[in-house]
Order: sequence, then C-alpha cells, then structure tokens
Amino acid sequence: MKCLILQPVHADGLALLEAAGITPVICPDPSLDTVRGLLPGCVAVITRDVGFPAAYFEAADALKVIVVHGAGHDAVDKQAAVAHGVLVCNSPGFNARSVSELALGLSLSAARLIPAADRDERAGHHGFRERERFSELSGKTALIIGFGATGAGLAHMLKAALGMRMMVYSPRAQDLEGFERVATLAEGLAQADLISLHTPMRPETRHLINAETLRFTKQGAILINTARAGLVDEAALAVAIDDGRIAAAGLDVYSHDAPQGPLGASSRVIFTPHLGGATLEALKRTAVGSARNVLAALSGQTPATALNAPIGAFAAPDERKAS
Repeated sequence: MKCLILQPVHADGLALLEAAGITPVICPDPSLDTVRGLLPGCVAVITRDVGFPAAYFEAADALKVIVVHGAGHDAVDKQAAVAHGVLVCNSPGFNARSVSELALGLSLSAARLIPAADRDERAGHHGFRERERFSELSGKTALIIGFGATGAGLAHMLKAALGMRMMVYSPRAQDLEGFERVATLAEGLAQADLISLHTPMRPETRHLINAETLRFTKQGAILINTARAGLVDEAALAVAIDDGRIAAAGLDVYSHDAPQGPLGASSRVIFTPHLGGATLEALKRTAVGSARNVLAALSGQTPATALNAPIGAFAAPDERKAS
C-alpha cells in the first residue's frame, strides 16, 4: 500500500507508516500534474496547507483516506471527498503548545515593536525609542477568542508569566478552566488590552474582527492572530492601525499579498510565515499523529477527528462534523 505525502512531514511519521507496511510516496511539488502522476494506487494522502482540491480526485483510483497534518482543513474539498467515498480527518492539538508560544512571543514583540526596532538598528537609524510608543502587558487584560488547546495554552502562559486578567469569548467552550467568560464579543473587546484569536474558520467567524467590531475595541489594544487569515478584515485592521485604535498587530496568518499592502506599510504590524506549528517538537508530534490516523482509517476504524462520516456511511455535507 502507498501513502502520498503531498508536503514534507517529519521522518518519525514516515517511519511509522513504513513499519506498518505502507510505502510513503514523497511528492516533489503539489502541482496538479505532479499529483496526478503520483496519486494512482495510493490508498492514503497526508497533506498540509495545500489541502486536497477537487481536481486531485480525478486520479484517485484507490484513495480511502485524506489526513490533514494539523488542524486546518479548509483547503480539502470535503464535498468531493464524500462524492468519491474518501474519509477526511485532521490532526489537531499536536502543535497547540507551539502555537500558544508563538502567540505569546508575538504579543511581547508587538507591545515593544521588537522587529521594527531591530530593522531600524540594522539600518543605522536613530531615535526609534523616542519616536514610537511601547507598553507593558503585566497586570493588564487579555481576551482569548476561541478556547481550544491553543487558546487555553496561551491563557495559562499569560496568567502565569505576566499576571494578566484573562477573559474568554468562546460560545462553544464548556470548561474555561477557571477563566472569566464574557457573554458577547463586544463586551470583551471593550476591556481588552490584548486580543488573541484562536477560533476555527466558520461562516459565522469570517471577518469576526471587522470595522464594526473594531469600533468596540479598547483604544490602543494589541491584536494577535495565529488562527485563520479570514477571521480578520485586513482593510479594516489597516484603518484601525493607522488611527491608533489598534496599537500593534502580530499576524501569523494573513492574505497572500498583505505584507505588500497597507498592513505591510506599518511598522506596527508583525508578519510571520505561518510559524505557529513549525517547531521541531510540534512537527514530530503532528507527523506521528497524522500517520496514526492513516493507520486507523486503513484498519477500518474512524479516527476521532474525522470530518465526514465513516467510510461507506457518508452523511450529507451539512451533517459533517465540524472541527
């Protein structure tokens, strides 16, 4: 049996597949022509942010399962998967600590404008600390939007390290681990000095941060997004940065051309290239977790993270399990 590895994963995951008698087929690039050439005969696929578009299914003559390396599965065409009888699951949680740590790092970097200060020093410019405004986070108020593993992890870090007051806006979360719940987004935004996004991308969360919600935001707040680009209306954020409503932003996810647009023109916006789960530790855990999902599906089990119905018993698309 063969498993197509659409994008690089850690060797520990590949070794687990090989030990179970499954041959990893390494895809040199995820272009349509390349995938069409390698996919025939593959019973499984592990993919990352490139997902699995509908066009790939044309060559999927033996495919049984698609496993997303990580949590985000928007780029997998799940309707096409249902039509072709292919199970789709993701591998969330394995990189949660790494994403939480990056959100913490971006929070401190945005509060002190560390990347912009570094650029000015390297360029030989003087007077940066006199020109710019900086703030402490200790003892202030943070709003965590979305209380899954990454949001909860960051909340505990901010509380332990900086003694911040923690508020959570997460209508679906049952257990907030002792942190304060806010009933509405507006209520939380009005009080928060730091806002960090950790919610999945759903129709109701698209552009959750927009011109209207930004008007509720406390003057001078910091915004961090390590979740999904579509959660933020980038044009509205650029306006809020320019007028000081948002003092600074740290973005690990954003639209393709954002660094070259209005946000990129501001020294108060930090861009990182989707580094959240890119630590060695997280990559190892996620690769192994993804491989285990492949093995479970091929043995006839339905992984707990299945995003559609079990193989052979598919539900209608609107009945699929959301992540």
